[in-house]
Amino acid sequence: MTQDFHRIQRLPPYVFESVNKLKAQARAAGKDIIDFGMGNPDLPTPTHIVEKLVETVRNPRTHRYSASKGIVGLRKAQARYYKRRFGVDLNPDTEIIATLGSKEGFANMAQAMTDPGDVILVPNPTYPIHAFGFIISGATIQHLPIEEGCDFFAVLDHAVSNSHPKPKALVLNYPGNPTAEVVDLAFYEEIVRYAKKHDIILLSDLAYAEIYFDENNPPPSILQIDGAKDVAVEFTSLSKTFSMPGWRMGFAVGNERLIGALTRIKSYLDYGAFTPIQVAAAAALDSPEEVIRDIRKVYKERRDVLIDVFSRAGWDVPSPQATMFAWGKIPAPFEGMKSLEFSTLLLQEADIAVSPGIGFGEYGDDYVRIALVENEQRIRQAGRNLKRFMDHHKGKAK
Repeated sequence: MTQDFHRIQRLPPYVFESVNKLKAQARAAGKDIIDFGMGNPDLPTPTHIVEKLVETVRNPRTHRYSASKGIVGLRKAQARYYKRRFGVDLNPDTEIIATLGSKEGFANMAQAMTDPGDVILVPNPTYPIHAFGFIISGATIQHLPIEEGCDFFAVLDHAVSNSHPKPKALVLNYPGNPTAEVVDLAFYEEIVRYAKKHDIILLSDLAYAEIYFDENNPPPSILQIDGAKDVAVEFTSLSKTFSMPGWRMGFAVGNERLIGALTRIKSYLDYGAFTPIQVAAAAALDSPEEVIRDIRKVYKERRDVLIDVFSRAGWDVPSPQATMFAWGKIPAPFEGMKSLEFSTLLLQEADIAVSPGIGFGEYGDDYVRIALVENEQRIRQAGRNLKRFMDHHKGKAK
């Protein structure tokens, strides 16, 4: 077979795979790797959610094909969540669809709405599926270089003014992965106004809505803005909120026409998640607030320990306001080193794994992402390893 596969050729080698291979080799050699690489929650799923799954799976009627757009009870539970959390009313029949995690939902939305040659505006750095979902679908990506201290709307306006054809959609991700950046309702109000003026679809990734550390400032939803449903769809996930990453349960909500397009695409591709998972997911969405609060508390405590021990080791990483990640600039004396090289050195010499920033776009190449997926004892051990590593290289620099 000699045929080329055009869409595969548009996908570069996955940066994180090289780090994963190095981790596997190090572990095979007997090294104890403290792994802050993948954003893979280590906390157990709350007991009542697991019990609901077990209860439901014992009913053989639930072993049959499910509903591609999500069972009615699950979509109603998501509507209750949005009303309770954001004060937003959603029609479970026309404005909500369950997805196999937000990643799948995002990728299939790209399939549903993209025509060849469409221009999509994507922040850089950002979570890879935000760009590659559209690249796979045949779109042209116009990156918005988001650097520390930049004026987002100036960057956006420059991109829109210089895009031919005009952009079809803009991806938003707040709280941000990997940067942990947050925005307020005033930002969303301005972006909705801008999108309507320029006829741009807004795709908001709100996967980290519940992992935040200022109890007085929970991250908002773009759908809280009057008229946002005219132009916006929002994606959420249970993976981090309820520590359910392997369950693969997420949602797309908002603009009826876009939700309808995603529903039609998915009807050809899948029969939805296993029904007991959907029933358990509905139980998760209806959980008491303290369930989410307890998970959030663990991430906050881990964040505080990591920022403290890394600082004392000589690496000042900004304390994130939200998400399960810290976004750290490559420290001195490694300035000038790129993220994959630094990540490799840190793994080999300090037994610490992080995600190289280049994996999130070229504008992330001076940074690494640190996931809060190790317990406090392991984080403190990482701090000791890091201190030896930093001291060693400071000595070499002299």
